[in-house]
Amino acid sequence: MSLDPALRDRILQSVSDGFDDQIAFTQKLVQMPSLRGREHPIQDLLYRELRSRGFAMDRFDMDRAAIEAHPGGSKFSEQHSDAPIVVGIHRPQAETGRSLILQSHLDVVPEGLHDMWSDPPFSAKIDGDWMYGRGAGDMKAGAAANIFALDALRRIGLQPAATVYVQSVVEEESTGNGALQTYLQGYSADAVLIPEPEEEMLVRANTGVLWFQVQVRGVPVHVREMGEGANAIDGATRIIGALREIEADWNAEKADHPHFEDEVHPINLNIGKIEGGDWASSVPSWCNIDCRVSIYPGRTAEEAAREITDRIAAFAQQDAFLSNNSPQIVFNGFYAEGYVLEPGSEAEAVLGRAHEAAIGAPMQSFMTAGYLDTRVYALYNNIPALCYGPKSRNIHGIDESVSLSSVKRITQAMALFIAEWCGTEAIEG
Repeated sequence: MSLDPALRDRILQSVSDGFDDQIAFTQKLVQMPSLRGREHPIQDLLYRELRSRGFAMDRFDMDRAAIEAHPGGSKFSEQHSDAPIVVGIHRPQAETGRSLILQSHLDVVPEGLHDMWSDPPFSAKIDGDWMYGRGAGDMKAGAAANIFALDALRRIGLQPAATVYVQSVVEEESTGNGALQTYLQGYSADAVLIPEPEEEMLVRANTGVLWFQVQVRGVPVHVREMGEGANAIDGATRIIGALREIEADWNAEKADHPHFEDEVHPINLNIGKIEGGDWASSVPSWCNIDCRVSIYPGRTAEEAAREITDRIAAFAQQDAFLSNNSPQIVFNGFYAEGYVLEPGSEAEAVLGRAHEAAIGAPMQSFMTAGYLDTRVYALYNNIPALCYGPKSRNIHGIDESVSLSSVKRITQAMALFIAEWCGTEAIEG
């Protein structure tokens, strides 16, 4: 049943009334450089903020053995974060509505060369409608929206009439293991909403992702006798060509995958990092290339990893040098399957009504070819998993920014969604 129009208008106004505070809080988040392994202070901040609002609090570490035993677990490495997961729990006076998870991640990707940014990458500078900074869009604006959508209800004397879990995770940018740990910890609900920067649209389908490193070893000699050695960097370059063939073959299969058939290039292989050699006048004895590739929903990470391993081994057998110096492939991060959100759920219908009330147009959906934590809730919790959030620019790039007017609209839509999905009750006292 749709919200009463008078209540709808009060909620929309309440979000507006609190938006200056929301902007200030978002700036505080962006100004904290919560890079992988350095998320402890920002998770502490979220813990304090939720506790100050009266949430029951839980904080727990990731269980490596449990994650590695689960088919959705990604690979651990020395860089894996040990920051805790934070969950704030709202419990109603009477459980009359439908429960909800509001989730966000606070880890961010490296900022790149600072001299390429217009302003320092953690400045949170506001210029017109845009707030700049690493993580502003992906996804600290969404993390703040989770809290301030609930604040908007509280401001008019209401709270959800159902249990709401506000989850703040890490490792979203590298493994997805933080979200998986919330599932392994036993948290579930009737639906989940994750306000990633999705251009005010709902994600209908999402690729899985693999991270891996190809390790090539050469034969080092002085450069004057380089013909007697074997250049590991040259060998790695040839392997990149073989990886591009895999990428092309997988893209050629797009017609077999609903929601992907009209995409120009749904499967993307990124050579994200290359390291090799020790000295400009020595033939390099080693080269490592770090790669990321997407996979279609319905294909397991294990199947895709096996094909990559087998095809690189077959390529190496045809290479004069690599046939005697087999490259090694180490999977060292994302090992995650994609998902499809089937249309027709009541949760999607409720979000559609909330979106139209806040934004003034029907909600659109689309496919996004990147990793989303929503996969955990869709595949393992088996609940409606809604990924929907504000407009942004240059996420993972230089001068990342988020549209503040869009954040306001999205927060309004979220508050309306919470009110209808969970129902509302008056706050006692």
